[in-house]
Amino acid sequence: MGAWALPWPPLLLALLTVLPGQSPGATAQVQVCSVDKTFLQVEENSNITEPLVNISIPEGQQVTLGPSSTPSAFRILGNQLFLNVIPDYEEDSMLEAHLECRRGDTVVTQLRVFVVVLDINDNAPEFPFTTKEQQVEEDTRVNSTVIPEAELQATDRDKDSILFYTLQEVTPGAGSFFSLLGVNRPALRLDRALDFYKWQNMTFQLLVRDTREEHVTPSHTATATLVLKVLPADLRPPWFLPCSYSDGYVCIQAQYQGAIPTGHRLPSPLTLRPGPIYAVDGDQGINQRVIYSIIGGNEDNTFAIGPDSGNLTMTKSVPSPTTFLLVVKGEQADLARYSVTQVTVDAHQATGSQLYFPQSLYRGTVAPGSGAGVAVKDTASPSQPLRIWAQDPEFPNLNSAITYRITNCSEFQMSGETVLTTTAIQQAGVFYAEVEAKNTVTAGVATTVVEIRVSGQEPPSTGIPGSSTADVAAEGGPKDDQRFSTVDMAVLGGVLGALLLLALMGLVVLIHKHYGHRLNCCSGKVSEPQPRGFDNRAFLGDHEANWAPAPSSGTGSKSVEVPPESPSPVSPGPESPSSESPGPAPLASAHESPAAARAGDSPSAVRSILTKERRPEGGYKAVWFGEDIGAEADVVVLNAPSVDADGAGDSGSEGSSDQVAVRDWGPRSAPDDDDDDSTYI
Repeated sequence: MGAWALPWPPLLLALLTVLPGQSPGATAQVQVCSVDKTFLQVEENSNITEPLVNISIPEGQQVTLGPSSTPSAFRILGNQLFLNVIPDYEEDSMLEAHLECRRGDTVVTQLRVFVVVLDINDNAPEFPFTTKEQQVEEDTRVNSTVIPEAELQATDRDKDSILFYTLQEVTPGAGSFFSLLGVNRPALRLDRALDFYKWQNMTFQLLVRDTREEHVTPSHTATATLVLKVLPADLRPPWFLPCSYSDGYVCIQAQYQGAIPTGHRLPSPLTLRPGPIYAVDGDQGINQRVIYSIIGGNEDNTFAIGPDSGNLTMTKSVPSPTTFLLVVKGEQADLARYSVTQVTVDAHQATGSQLYFPQSLYRGTVAPGSGAGVAVKDTASPSQPLRIWAQDPEFPNLNSAITYRITNCSEFQMSGETVLTTTAIQQAGVFYAEVEAKNTVTAGVATTVVEIRVSGQEPPSTGIPGSSTADVAAEGGPKDDQRFSTVDMAVLGGVLGALLLLALMGLVVLIHKHYGHRLNCCSGKVSEPQPRGFDNRAFLGDHEANWAPAPSSGTGSKSVEVPPESPSPVSPGPESPSSESPGPAPLASAHESPAAARAGDSPSAVRSILTKERRPEGGYKAVWFGEDIGAEADVVVLNAPSVDADGAGDSGSEGSSDQVAVRDWGPRSAPDDDDDDSTYI
C-alpha cells in the first residue's frame, strides 16, 4: 500500500477528455470531473480497504464506471474510488478504472485510473510429474545424460523466478551413480558404471527451490520422485556350472570328467563329475537359452549331446580302453555369445567288481511343507543338495553305468545321485530310506541308508544307538523328533534316583530275610564257613558267567558241580575247608560237596551222587540233592582253567572242566531215592 505514492510515469498521465464540439479554450471555462491520482502501484495479494483516489465531481454531474474498466475490480462510493478485489499478479498484472462524468445522459468527462500490480514470491515451483520412472541400460556409458533437462524442469508462476535443484538419494549409496548437470540445470547424468546384479533399482528425490538460500522468507520448494530401473545388458557369455570362482563378471568354468566301460553302450546319459553338463547365461537378467554341441574330440562320433539338456550319451560302444577329450560349446539362443569347456571321458574294462557306498548312513534335511520334486539338502552342508553315490573298484571315482533307486520309502525318489520328494511333506519327522545302487553292466548291487529329517532344525550328529544299518533301513517311516529341556532331564534323574534307592532297600530286606541266620556278625567267634554252590574260586574276573534258571524235577532239586578231583589249580597253596577264614571254602576234591560241612542228619543234608562219567570234551559231573532247595534255582556255568604243568591236578581233570552250580532259595520235599537222574549242563 505504500507503493501508491510512487511518481506517475509521464506516458501514463491521464488526460481530460474534451466533449465533442467544444474548443480547447472553452474547456478551461467549463467545470469537469478530476482525480488526484491516475497511476498507482500495489503489491499482489494485498487487501486494500482505503480509497485509491479521490474524485472531484462538479455540481450537477455524476461519475460511473465505464465499460472498459477491469470487471469487478473497482467500485465508486461517493467521490472515492475503491479496489474491489485482492490483486493477483498471475491473473492481472494491471487493473484499469474507466470513469465517466455525466450530466444526465450526456457524458461530460472521461477519466482513466491505472493500478499496476506488483509481483511478489507467493507461488511454489511445480514439476510436470509426481513420480518419474526411467529405464537405464546396464552398459550406459559414464558421463552420459540419462534424462534430459527439459523432462525434469519445474515451472514457477512468479515473474522472473530463478529455480535451484537438488538431487537427494533415497536408496542408500545410489548418489554415487547419478548427479545433476548443474544447480540450475536438472539434467540427470551417469557418473559411475552400473551393475545390474548389485543395483537393479535406485530411487531419488528431486527438490526444487525458488530462492538460492534455503532459509530466506518467502521461499517455496517442490519435490518429485525419480525411479531408475537398471536393465541388464548382454555383457557375459554362458557359464558352465559350477563355477570354481565367480565375482559376477568372470566365471572360472567347470570341466567335467566321466568313465565308461569298454565293450558296452550305456543306454542312459553319462554320470559326470562335478555334475551334469549345464550352462547358464552369464547375464542372468537376460537369461538367454543355451544350446549345447560337441565341437571337438568326438572320435568316431562315439558320443552325442542333447542340444537343450546337455546330457552326454553314447552312440556306440568303445572296444578298448582309451580317453576322450571332448570340447563342448554352449551358445546363447540368440547367437550373440558362447563359451566352451572340456569333458574328459575315460573308457576302462569292467571286470565285475562289487559296488560299495563310502558311507553306511547319509543324513539329509527337507523343510516341512515342501512340495513334490524338492531336493533333499545335505545336513553337513545345508546349502547343497544331498548326493548319494556308490563306487566301483574298477571305477574309483565315477561310473556312468550305476543307477540308483529307493526301495522302501514312497515319499522320496532318486534322481541320479540326488534325493527328491515325490509328494508334499507336511509334518516334521524322520524318514529312513534304503538306497540301492546297481551297476547295469556288471549287475553289482550295493545298498545304504539315508536319514531324512523333516525339520528346519539341525539334526543331531550322532547315530541311532543300539541299532544296525539293517534295522534302520527296515523302519522306513517317520519318527517323532523329541526334545527334552534341562528341567525335564533333572526331574527324570530325580525319579530314577528314587527308584534306585527303593530297589537297594528291597535288596537289603531280601538278603536279611534269607541269609540273616548265616550272618553271625555279632557273635564273638568266627563262624564256620558255609560253602555255597555258586561260590567257587574258579569264578574269577577273567572267566565268563552264564546265568539261567534250572529246571524243576518233581519236588526235589539238583545242585550240579563238576569239580576237579585234585585241589583247584587256581589255588596253588593248600586251603582247608575248616580254615578260620570266613570266606567261601574251595572245592578241594571231587568227593567233597559244597554242603559237606553240614550235619548228615540235618534237614538240609545233601546226598551226594557222584558219577564218574567222562565228558567228551573233558571234565566230570557231580550231582547233589538237597531238601531245603527252593523251587527256582540259578545256574552258574564256570569254566575252570586247565591244569598247570606243576601237577596241580590229576588225569581226571585234564582239559577244561565245566563246573555248574544250581542255587535254590526255598525248601523243597525230599527227592525220590530211586531218582537216578544225573544232570549235565
